[in-house]
Amino acid sequence: MHYTYHPRGVCPLEINFNINNGVVTDIRFTGGCNGNLKAISKLVNGWTAEQIDEKLRGNTCGRRPTSCADQLARAVREASLAEKS
Repeated sequence: MHYTYHPRGVCPLEINFNINNGVVTDIRFTGGCNGNLKAISKLVNGWTAEQIDEKLRGNTCGRRPTSCADQLARAVREASLAEKS
């Protein structure tokens, strides 16, 4: 299932990825710090939504209460719940 998430409180405008049986692949951020976001996407490609949520949720960026990684964790969690229903 393809999923699009609109993050809040961070630079990227959109996070797109595929999720199949909880496994997340093909993560693409639109906007934000291109190099860092490509690296995060490559590192967690093929991980389950639970693994991504466990490792990345709660990450902050400077004074912001969230980060691109945290928003990715929220996105995959939301997608995982949608996939199950």
